[in-house]
Amino acid sequence: MRDDNRAGGRHRRATSPSIGQESRRLKRRHRKHKLRNIAIVLFALWVASGVIGTIINGIGFMGVMALIVASAVAIYVLSKYPRMKVPRRADLTRSGDAKQLVGRTELWLEAQRPALPAPAADMVGKIGVQLDALGLQLDGIDQNHPAAREVRTLVGDTLPEMVDSYRRIPAHLRTEERVGSTPDDQLAAGLGKISDELERVTRQLAEGSLDDLAVKTRYLDYKYGGDVDLSAPPPLPLPPAITKDPA
Repeated sequence: MRDDNRAGGRHRRATSPSIGQESRRLKRRHRKHKLRNIAIVLFALWVASGVIGTIINGIGFMGVMALIVASAVAIYVLSKYPRMKVPRRADLTRSGDAKQLVGRTELWLEAQRPALPAPAADMVGKIGVQLDALGLQLDGIDQNHPAAREVRTLVGDTLPEMVDSYRRIPAHLRTEERVGSTPDDQLAAGLGKISDELERVTRQLAEGSLDDLAVKTRYLDYKYGGDVDLSAPPPLPLPPAITKDPA
């Protein structure tokens, strides 16, 4: 029970809203899997009842009622289970793919947010938005890129360890001032620094795309001259000149 509460608690995991697009996408995929399982089981039940009815010349009223009850039970059970598996702290550390790590961290943070003080919980929401932007920059990047390694350290180690360290503090001591600040204030300040670092890494990764766009703009300006409207279609080629037959 203690470990489960540190992981966010079952009721908290079930009701925590999404903090980012990536975690929302993972939840949608999980719901689609549930709907697929429900459809498969219902199809199997109704086909099986049809086959049995054919063999024994009808299943009768009781058979129909049993089929309805079995369908309702299947829908109820399969809509509840399997539950969305929230990544554990160790799953974040072991993740080798930086983009996949971003989605897992969002899910993990959602489970932790209800246990955090209000300023830190608000900061978690901001970090979720930043993780989405970072995930877009990490799409297709080499996992050995220095920025990707930095993301794995920052998102997979530093951020979870900071939250875990706070949650290990007894609740009645989290508002007690020590060395000029409380653990609540220290957590909010630490998350703010991580937010700033995420912004820096995202900008660092985006600089390559911005440089590519600048190069292409200069090329078009050199080729066509003047200010270039990137949203305008390219000019159509002129038709070949028509010459008269000397004969």
